[in-house]
Amino acid sequence: MLNRRTVLTTAALATVPLAVPSAFAQSKKDSIVLAMALEPSPGLDPTGGAASSISEVTLYNIYETLTKVNSDGSVTPLLAESWEVSPDLKTYTFRLRKGVKFQNGEPFNAQAVKFSFDRAGGEKSTNKDKRTFAAITTQVVDDLTVVLLTKEIDPDFPFLMGQGTAIIVEPKSADTNMTKPVGTGPYKLEAWVKGSSITLTKWDGYRNANAAKIKKATFRFIPDPAAQVASLLAGDVDAFPRVTARGVPQFKDNAKFQVVVSGSRAKTILAINNKKKPLDDVRVRRAIAMAIDRKAVIQGAADGYGAPIGSHYVPGGFGYVDTTGVNAYNPDKAKALLKEAGITGPLELTMTLPPPPYARQGGEVIAAQLAKVGITAKLQNVEWAQWLSNTYGGGHNYDLTIISHVEPFDLGNFAKPDYYWGYQSAKFNDIYNRIKTSPRAADRAKLLGDAQRLLAEDSVHAFLYQPQWVTIANKNVKGLWKDMPIFVNDLSALSWS
Repeated sequence: MLNRRTVLTTAALATVPLAVPSAFAQSKKDSIVLAMALEPSPGLDPTGGAASSISEVTLYNIYETLTKVNSDGSVTPLLAESWEVSPDLKTYTFRLRKGVKFQNGEPFNAQAVKFSFDRAGGEKSTNKDKRTFAAITTQVVDDLTVVLLTKEIDPDFPFLMGQGTAIIVEPKSADTNMTKPVGTGPYKLEAWVKGSSITLTKWDGYRNANAAKIKKATFRFIPDPAAQVASLLAGDVDAFPRVTARGVPQFKDNAKFQVVVSGSRAKTILAINNKKKPLDDVRVRRAIAMAIDRKAVIQGAADGYGAPIGSHYVPGGFGYVDTTGVNAYNPDKAKALLKEAGITGPLELTMTLPPPPYARQGGEVIAAQLAKVGITAKLQNVEWAQWLSNTYGGGHNYDLTIISHVEPFDLGNFAKPDYYWGYQSAKFNDIYNRIKTSPRAADRAKLLGDAQRLLAEDSVHAFLYQPQWVTIANKNVKGLWKDMPIFVNDLSALSWS
């Protein structure tokens, strides 16, 4: 769901018992138990689903990419030893690492890279970054050299090559990666107990035998905020990245734990179905945005861990402009806009809420605010699988929904006519195409500002806030990411002191 960098925060719901004995987490210093609010869905292939939870389990652990994105947003070699880029930023030559094998014994080489990227950009691709890969022509020079020719200019291309959508897959196993993932990474899938946990174990065939100190990692799925806190206090969970912030105070004063507050490139939004009447009227969308006090939402949904945003971009991103004043909190103006749009009686809408606490808690705050301007928002809680199929992929079958888009570079979603929010703008498409083809940084920065202002003025959504993510962990867990330009749990970086 970003330096300039920004899939969706996702969640899978299950009632999770505290099934792991507390002694397990404390005594097994070559194993670790992590928790997530969200279970990967629909499977374990990040090229086949938009949920960030897929990469949270698999990226850099099971699957690898040509490059690696680090906690500070820097990019370093991974499956590529080095790369060169042409002056026009359209030709990248990657020198690949020697002696790498997939977990099924097949060799990693330039042919595997070509297969992966051709598949990602192909007609049948379900990759959320399909546009990026469709613009790439992959040429094999030899087994260890591959050239990528791209029609679109992006100085952050090496960063994109380190995300989950750019994993290198083994051709023979690609079609079964959803349930039987095969990669080149240091860990392999041991077990997946649906609704409860995923266990990864160290792969003995990895090229660097000393790369990972943790031999076994269990990911448990705990969506309920109270259960999240209880699991940590009981010692059943060693680390909970991106935990619900509500329980933070009691851990800050507890010497057994560490609390890490991370920077974010995510955007939490009240997404609006632009195809549905009367939401296809910009005056109605602006009224919704103006009815919302972002600061109150940040307190109610995120316990204050966030900063207001006015468009689909965050402070710190390249080319950021402050648009929070475009649809500033103004209930009186919201009422006037509704009247101007011909809405004289109460406007009844449904607000679909996926499981994450920020959505459920934020929905209650926003519904109360909308009621004050004559909008009745019926709250509809759904499971994560329901949200993915009926809201995100259901042919625009919703009114409003709260979701956090955590992907670093996702302005391009507004140029997709079939995307779930149904926004269509020839003007935006033109701006975005120019962003992707302008070689000068100054030109791109100006165009990015134009794009942000247009999305704010069109009030595509009620843009809410840039969240900060909180990780709570046993004080002896080392190697946790300080910041989160992308959502991963890099197991090879973890160890016990």
